[in-house]
Amino acid sequence: MPHTPPPTSHDVARVAGVSQPTVSRALRDDPRLSEETRQRVQEAARELNYVPSQRGRSLATRSTGQIGIVVSDLGNPFYLQVLDALHEELRHAGLRMLVLTPDDGNRVPLERVVDGSLDGVILTTTQLQSTLPAQLSERGFPFVLLNREVDDAPGDVCVVDNTEGARLIAEELLALGHRAIAAVFGPETTSTGRDREASFRAVLADAGVELPPERWRRAPFDFAEGHRCTLELLPSEPTALFAANDILALGAYNALYARGVRVPADITLIGFDDVRLAAWEAFQLTTVSQNIEHMVRTSTELLLSRIAAAPDEHLAPRRVVLPARLVRRATHGPPPSAGS
Repeated sequence: MPHTPPPTSHDVARVAGVSQPTVSRALRDDPRLSEETRQRVQEAARELNYVPSQRGRSLATRSTGQIGIVVSDLGNPFYLQVLDALHEELRHAGLRMLVLTPDDGNRVPLERVVDGSLDGVILTTTQLQSTLPAQLSERGFPFVLLNREVDDAPGDVCVVDNTEGARLIAEELLALGHRAIAAVFGPETTSTGRDREASFRAVLADAGVELPPERWRRAPFDFAEGHRCTLELLPSEPTALFAANDILALGAYNALYARGVRVPADITLIGFDDVRLAAWEAFQLTTVSQNIEHMVRTSTELLLSRIAAAPDEHLAPRRVVLPARLVRRATHGPPPSAGS
């Protein structure tokens, strides 16, 4: 049988009685077109079994319509929420999302980002020592650092105020009367781990409250690590525990439950991030909230403006710091002696 070439956008335009550019706009649901025109084009496309060619669109616009998201910690509910919000934000912008995960060296090779398949990239789990932001900046490739940053960031950044968030937690514990305070900090290799720890320690030090070695640990942001570190800290008899993110806090909660330690009657527990799990009735975790939707929306806007900028237009790096907010739920209270 003779080969029948697939229908083109010009065929759709002919059947719908519109121009070819109007077909492209209608199939992208461009709000500037009337509903009647969009429906006429879509009906013509269905009649012809027309499927838009992403390759053809890329050649015409020099744009792939695809944004990369670099993420290495898919076991953390925080990043699953970030990906969910990014998917929705990019979809509304008519863009597709491609998730890039690290190779065996725990890094995403530069060539996977700048191979021509992406218009830009959002970096979500960047380590402080990462060279990827500088490499992208040198090539003029659009990117945004979301949630984590590197020192002297060479590009756009959107983060929560980690210093303020940790300060709110430390001040809350002190105001409740806690002095035997323990902490499970995050890794020093991340801006979130480093900044939350530094701020928390500074507030305690200013209040004359010690944080001796037997009352703190530093660990990856991981449920099992939160569980393990909490068991190691229990012999020091803390009355309060700060976990540097919610996944560590939930691991801590599980360890306390297994040992029969009541939260908050025996020990106060506070996390950081406010993932959806934190609000579940089974946990009702007191934590610091960073508005993921706001962070994602701001990061997307920064990236799209960077992509849209003319080649000769110089945009200085922009750093947006969003406010942190303490969310009081059911896992905090005064020390046992104060409440008896």
